[in-house]
Amino acid sequence: MATLRAGAALGLALIGLVLASLSGSCHGALQVGFYNGKCRVSDVEAIVAGVVAARFSKDPTVAPALLRMQFHDCFVTGCDASILLDGKSSEKTALPNLSVKGYDVIDSAKAAVETICPGVVSCADIIVMATRDAVSLSGGGRYRVETGRKDGLVSLASNVNLPPPSISVNDSIAAFAQKGLTVSDMVLLLGGHTIGIAHCSLFQDRLYNYQNTGKPDPTMDPSLASALRSTCPNKQTNVDNIVNLDQDPLSSSIVDNSFYKQILARRGILQIDQEIALDRQTKDIVGAIAGRLDFSTRFGEAMVKLGTLQNGAPGEIRQSCRAINTARRITMVQSVAKQLNMIVEILFGVMFMTKRKFTYGDGKNFANRRIMEN
Repeated sequence: MATLRAGAALGLALIGLVLASLSGSCHGALQVGFYNGKCRVSDVEAIVAGVVAARFSKDPTVAPALLRMQFHDCFVTGCDASILLDGKSSEKTALPNLSVKGYDVIDSAKAAVETICPGVVSCADIIVMATRDAVSLSGGGRYRVETGRKDGLVSLASNVNLPPPSISVNDSIAAFAQKGLTVSDMVLLLGGHTIGIAHCSLFQDRLYNYQNTGKPDPTMDPSLASALRSTCPNKQTNVDNIVNLDQDPLSSSIVDNSFYKQILARRGILQIDQEIALDRQTKDIVGAIAGRLDFSTRFGEAMVKLGTLQNGAPGEIRQSCRAINTARRITMVQSVAKQLNMIVEILFGVMFMTKRKFTYGDGKNFANRRIMEN
């Protein structure tokens, strides 16, 4: 029995080694300038920046779209571009991701990079680089991003565990902590809402029926609530209007600390935005950011930390950001089948030898040997 257990353990270990050997890991040694010298004289980051700048000049809303995309990608299974994969049950199909935009920008950047430097730059890195460029174009600091990620091979809607807009501060802190992010990281990353928007459906309860009281949220500035009720009427309609998350009209498209000043004045739109300005665990952080001029720098640092989230799963450099490589898909299936067949044979041999108590050369189990040889 002990030998049988040892054989089973050996088989499980072999399975783990086989699966690990099929591909490189998504988690590597990230570094600034990873692609330097890997694409001849071409500057990969400059190519991506050019694509983003061209799009931003026509549509500045690409900035909040890319910010949201990176958060939705990194917070689920690490920064592995799993959000980009098409499929009937991929992350794209999860409810929080149905309104994610900017996929075409990533496609364009990938195409531009592939033309100059095929098979080298990951889609996961392109998301991070493009987001940084969009933040910079929106008035934020141009922080230095680390690169060297691989693209993930799995994308499942069931993996999407994003914190909802109505989440409590306690639950939000816990969710971020599970990803290795601190309370300060959380408050800074929520600062991405400085150029964000929200549909009425995400906060309508705060205007009309807060926590089933039949009244507005008492923490919202009454004048703001009144103005929002005009944009978000309390009636059934197919139109879901949008409002800026930074209610300063002079700053709603600029990456700055105005968002924090607004929520301190009880002019937050989403429940979590308002609560971080009121909760004892976060209000001092909000106040400090609102009163300082280095938000762009600190926000960039938080984005860099968000970009380090990885899951250690196998990865590749996708040819298309929307699908895993066909050759890899076929190779993976063939390799798994071949290696698992080998493992089954090994396990069968171990179990058979144990059951028959068969040994060569000791004479004690000679009868068993005769049986097997005949």
